[in-house]
Amino acid sequence: MKAFLERLVLRTVLRSQAALKGEEDFSPFALAKGYRSLRISAWRLVKDIAMMATGVASAAFGLEGFLLPNTFIDGGATGIALLITAYSGWPLGAWLILVNLPFAFMAYHMIGKEFALKTIIGITALAITVSVIHFPEVTHDKLLVAAFGGFFLGLGIGLAVRAGAVIDGTEVLAIAISRRTGLTIGDVILFVNVFIFGAAALLLNVEIALYSMITYLAAGRTVDFIIEGIEEYMGVTIISPHSEELREMIVQKLGWGLTVFNGKRGYGKNGNANDTEILYCVITRLEIGRLTGEVRRIDPNAFVIMSSIKDTRGGMIKQRRHKHGK
Repeated sequence: MKAFLERLVLRTVLRSQAALKGEEDFSPFALAKGYRSLRISAWRLVKDIAMMATGVASAAFGLEGFLLPNTFIDGGATGIALLITAYSGWPLGAWLILVNLPFAFMAYHMIGKEFALKTIIGITALAITVSVIHFPEVTHDKLLVAAFGGFFLGLGIGLAVRAGAVIDGTEVLAIAISRRTGLTIGDVILFVNVFIFGAAALLLNVEIALYSMITYLAAGRTVDFIIEGIEEYMGVTIISPHSEELREMIVQKLGWGLTVFNGKRGYGKNGNANDTEILYCVITRLEIGRLTGEVRRIDPNAFVIMSSIKDTRGGMIKQRRHKHGK
């Protein structure tokens, strides 16, 4: 097994390095590093496949179980495909591919080959799923259809983006237009969706168009929730002349990690500035009250700045969360 892994590392990870550097023999350290790189790539591939499959299943469930039976639509490319299907009665799967395929080719030139390939796979998988697998109709309550249809569709789109692809190509179009005009990405997406919902009001009816806007809002909020992070943290900056005592309290008493910056307090009337330490730490929202209470005990006049952080990578906060979760 060890010999097999070494050959696999040599043929995949280290082959390109050998071509670039002219090396033929690799040290044990290089082999270990190559194995680690291969393991990370394999794990990333497994996660991407799992998220893509889950995303496609969720989007297909939102379409088949909620939106299609009630002729509701969404915004973006998926909304265009739903609108054509509702008006013409032609299969949704074919329109999903036809509408999104041009955006996949645009993504190839603008973002990259890997992203475009994953996008084509995701769109094709979604089209096949809605054509082959027929989910049961969950409800005909219009408000529930709009809310939960948008939720499951947004969940699918968000998971696909986390996997490095899109199953709705509107944002790719928006990026392309914004690069060639003075419009922002948000302006382009807004214009496209105004056109879609206006067409829905004319071709279907105003009530469906209004409910479809709720679907779009639910889907958009869910996409943001999935992409930007499920967990929300707070970044806390503390400026105080008692920075040393505050630092010891955070590290020793609370057991948290933090970063210390060297700075200067604002210039006074005489043009003097005092050196000071600026403390920065990232905590969960549930820990804000505990931190601010301890800060007030040491320095009631400390300048405390709090800002929202969607998600974090590395550091101590994830480990602390797992410890508390035992």
